[in-house]
Amino acid sequence: MPRPFTPKVVTANALTEGWVIYLTEDDRWTRSLSEAELLTDEAHAELRLIEASARSAEAVGVYLAEMKPGPDGPEPVHFREDFRRAGPSPRAVPLMTEGS
Repeated sequence: MPRPFTPKVVTANALTEGWVIYLTEDDRWTRSLSEAELLTDEAHAELRLIEASARSAEAVGVYLAEMKPGPDGPEPVHFREDFRRAGPSPRAVPLMTEGS
């Protein structure tokens, strides 16, 4: 028996900066999970995933991430997504030079 569909958001990493981004209902990428479109229909979620994946000049690693509704928008269900949202960012890292 197939598992029931659970709410999801479309997420990826911004191509140029590497930041975690989410797709909004009005087709914008945002770094704020609270602005992400929470998808509750499986067919619609698959369509949004296909549309977002076609935007390869803007985002890489596009996938559907399981979420739950929260008072301020979607909230992560799994630790991985919670960590991605608040975790490491693509900040400049000093280059190591010989002898350092």
